[in-house]
Amino acid sequence: MKRICVFAGSSTGARPEYAEAARELAAELVRRQLGLVYGGGSVGLMGVLADAALTHGGEVIGVIPRGLATRELAHTGLTEMRVVGSMHERKALMASLVDGFIALPGGLGTFEETLEVLTWSQLGIHRKPVGVLNVAGYFDGLLRMLVHAMREGFVRREYLALLLFGDTPAALLDAVAAWQPLRGGGAWLDQSQT
Repeated sequence: MKRICVFAGSSTGARPEYAEAARELAAELVRRQLGLVYGGGSVGLMGVLADAALTHGGEVIGVIPRGLATRELAHTGLTEMRVVGSMHERKALMASLVDGFIALPGGLGTFEETLEVLTWSQLGIHRKPVGVLNVAGYFDGLLRMLVHAMREGFVRREYLALLLFGDTPAALLDAVAAWQPLRGGGAWLDQSQT
C-alpha cells in the first residue's frame, strides 16, 4: 500500500474527539509511510486531517472540483492539488490514486462517497479495502442499517465484510492492511453465486 483516500466532513462536528481522531489518523498514516489523498478542502475535518499529515511530513494530495476550489475552500499548502471539473471526476481520480479508503465522521457527502466505493467493491469495480473510523460510535447507525438491509434480503451476509470498522486509527489501518477481497470479486454480477 502506498496511499489511502480519506473521506471526511467539511465541518469538525459537535465533539472534539472527531478532530482528535483526524489528527491521530494523519499521524498514523505518516508513521506507516502512507500518502493521503482527500477532497482537497481546508475546512472541517478535511482541513484538520491535511494539516496534521503535513505537520508530520506526509504526502498529501487534494482532489477538488473547480467550483469548490474557486470558493476559496481549497487547501493552499498541499504536496499536490488536482482540480477537476466535477464531483464524478473527483471520485474517479481519487480512487485511481489509492490502495484503500477510510471514512472519518462527516455528513451527506462523506456517506455518499463511502457507500459509492463500498458499492464499487461489491460490484468488483475495485478490489480495495473500505473502512470507517468509528469515532465515539459515529458509524454505529450505519452498521445497524447494513445489518437491517441484510436481514431484509437486500445485502448478502458476505458483503457486510466489505466494510471494515475500527475504533482507533491503528486498529483500522491494521484491518485495512490485512483485508483480502472476496474470492471471485464482483460476485454480485456472477449469477452462479446466488
